[in-house]
Parts: sequence; C-alpha cells; structure tokens
Amino acid sequence: MRFIDEFRNSGMAKGIVREIEKLADGLNLRIMEICGGHTHTIYRYGLHDVLPTNIELVHGPGCPVCVLPMGRVDDAITIAQKDGVILTTFGDMMRVPGSKGSLIEAQSYGADVRMVYSPLDALKIALQNPDLKVVFFAIGFETTSPSTAVTLIKAKEMGVSNFFVFCNHVLVVPAIRALLDSPETQIDGFIGPGHVTTVIGSKAWEFIPAEYGKGIVISGFEPLDMLQAIYMLVKQLVDGDPKVDVQYTRAVRPEGNMKAKALMERVFELRETFEWRGLGWIEKSALKLKQEFAKFDAELHFDLPNRQVSDPRVCQCGAVLRGAIFPWECRVFGTACTPETPIGACMVSSEGACAAVYQYGRYSRKVRELLHQKS
Repeated sequence: MRFIDEFRNSGMAKGIVREIEKLADGLNLRIMEICGGHTHTIYRYGLHDVLPTNIELVHGPGCPVCVLPMGRVDDAITIAQKDGVILTTFGDMMRVPGSKGSLIEAQSYGADVRMVYSPLDALKIALQNPDLKVVFFAIGFETTSPSTAVTLIKAKEMGVSNFFVFCNHVLVVPAIRALLDSPETQIDGFIGPGHVTTVIGSKAWEFIPAEYGKGIVISGFEPLDMLQAIYMLVKQLVDGDPKVDVQYTRAVRPEGNMKAKALMERVFELRETFEWRGLGWIEKSALKLKQEFAKFDAELHFDLPNRQVSDPRVCQCGAVLRGAIFPWECRVFGTACTPETPIGACMVSSEGACAAVYQYGRYSRKVRELLHQKS
C-alpha cells in the first residue's frame, strides 16, 4: 500500500485545497465529473466537504450500467428466459430493474443467469456447455469494449457456434456532446474519465474547448488525483484558457491505446442511434457487431421485444445522470429507493451516483445538512 498512500496524503490534500480556495475566491463554479468512479472517490474520501462552497461538483452520465434503458434490460431477461440458454453478465447488471424485474429475479424463477468477470469467462462457459446457447450481456464504455472484441475474435478463430453477444457498448463522447447541446446543462468545466481516455486518447476531447469554450482535465481516481485535476481546471477558468489538460499522465496519452482502438474497429461499427437513460436517443453513440461477426449477434439470433420502456415516475435517475439534480433531491432517495430495494439503476451500480451518496455521502456534513432540509 506504500505507493497508494502517496496519492492519499492528507497534508498534501490540505495544501491543494488551500490553493483551490485562493484561485476560486469570488467565483461560483459548477464542475461535472463525467465518470462514476470519480463520484465515488469524491464521497468516499470526503472531497465534497473539504472543497470551498463556491465550487459545486455535478455528477455526469459516466456509469454504463446506469445509462442503459429499461427496455434493453427487458430484452436481456427475455433471452435469459428462453430454453437452453445461459445468460452471463457482470455483477452490477444482475440487479438493475427492468419493467418486470431484474436478471437476478429471473434467476430465482429458474433462468440460468451467471455472473462473470470478463467476456472470456462467458466464452469458457460456452465451451464447457456445447449443447446450450451462451449469451454475454455486454455493457460498458470504451474501457470494456476491447475485451468484448478480443473474445469475439477468439470465438471466431475457434469456430465456436453456441456463443453470442448482446451488445450494449456505448460511447462517452457523443453523450457529453448531447449534454452540451442541451440548454438544461449549466456547466463551467469537466473532470474527464481517466479509464475511458486511456483508450480513446485525450485528443478525443478537443471538441469541448474548440466548439463549446469549456475546459476539461482528465483525472486519475485517487483523492490527490482529483484535487489536482480540480485545481488545474479552476486555473483554466480563472485564466480564461479552456483546453484539454491531462492530470492522469501516468496512463493517458494524446492518441490513446492504438491496439485497443484497432480491436474495436475490427469487430464493431456504429449504430445509427441508441437510447440512453435520461438522455434519450443519441445518434452514433453505441456499437454493434460488424457483419463479419453477425453469427455471434444475439439481437439477430433471438426474437426480442425491442420496446422502449419509461422509468418509473418516482425515479429521477435520468435527471441525476444529466446533472440536473443531485441524488438526494430525488423524491425516493434513501426511502423507497435504497441499495437493498433499488428503483433506479443509479442506486444499483458500483459507479452510480445515488449509490455513492447513499454509501458514503450520508457521513458528509454537507449532504447531511441537505438531507435534513429535504425532510
């Protein structure tokens, strides 16, 4: 833990906070952290409490489980309930509610639903069960897409005939562009997603300062990473010099990971449009399998409902993902909606903003005060 501790030094943190306070004196700034991993860092380490009150951190749509609409969950449940099928997916996705329950509920009624840690685990299950159809429910941003691509290439090379992918990989950049195009979005700058940007490269974000006049700093995930990134962004705003800056230099390069991008290019192509929870339909914002890999495409193999399903009226997960409200402002946060009884995906995922605030934010002085005002 010695090297991790270097990124969690309280003395250095206090020094950076003092510098941020000096820089931001007299300003009121709204900064959106795009990634759900950053949201959890903010609340887990109490950054929300130590930053000056004139800097407001707004949560964005960087949780792949959260942005998946209920209709796609219903499609996965339909696949899981078919005879002779094993449906595999990541743990978070098991508990996300569809319109008629979740995958874990379908499992309790007899569907063969299994948690895996990678798509290669799902391929292994397919090889072990040649008489069954094994479907991998693929989700995630550019961070997880390359692993799905590698698995499909391997399945093709091995001639596997009982393995399928239900592809729900989405792209971060089109979602942020959609947010910026919305008059509802009032953001001064962004803390950019570190893991996604290791793949796509920092150049992918140049449209933000070039077209919208706002700055972005790509950050790592430790407390000092985030405080330094916030300092760098505030300095941009004070200097009137919006640009793409990289705090996470130990992992991020301007061009990104060329091998990962080549794998994605070989296996996937852009969908014309895709529905995002809270953001609606966004053009060219998701991936599908190319014709070369069509025999592995679960959407072509299975008859699916493909219905558009609205979130429950009481759930405001979509507004949280747009940065329009904070989790504690949702009508059912912490009452009807908890991690044990989730109504929306934001309370389920390990990257969900509601889950972060519920798990850590209740110990935050600011959040306690706001929850008390709400009640």
